[in-house]
Amino acid sequence: MDFLASVIRLAIFFGILYLIFTNFGTFLMIIGGIILVIALLIYYIKKQLLKKAQQYQFRFDSSSFSNQGFNYNEFKNFDYNSFNNSNFQGNFYTQNSKLDEAKDFFGFSSTPTKEEVKKRYKELAKKYHPDLNGGDDEKMKKLNEYRDILMSIVERV
Repeated sequence: MDFLASVIRLAIFFGILYLIFTNFGTFLMIIGGIILVIALLIYYIKKQLLKKAQQYQFRFDSSSFSNQGFNYNEFKNFDYNSFNNSNFQGNFYTQNSKLDEAKDFFGFSSTPTKEEVKKRYKELAKKYHPDLNGGDDEKMKKLNEYRDILMSIVERV
């Protein structure tokens, strides 16, 4: 009986090992197959991209660039100190110019506190709100924009 029980135990033990390793082996084969498919897709895509790149043949060499059109001597004596924003044709705003506009709109001469901005905003909102007193919609938009600028500056301080 002991011999038969030992054989049965060994058979069960090897049966469990067989099931574990065959399922694990199947799992490994599936994972390996997925990795192989992904590697082949990457290879194929890379090959196609290289073919397209060779069609266009981008090359940068010193012969394709020249210094024609730029004359260093023309700018050699340029006075950078006299250069200002009036030389620009566009509408360039700096953070400081917007801040100055916001302060002027709100009537502040120096950087206000958060409470001062809120108080003055309420006063101006009553004055410029389009639904109250026939206020101006554009001025209300500017008021909101300038309030945001002032609040961002106040929060940094």
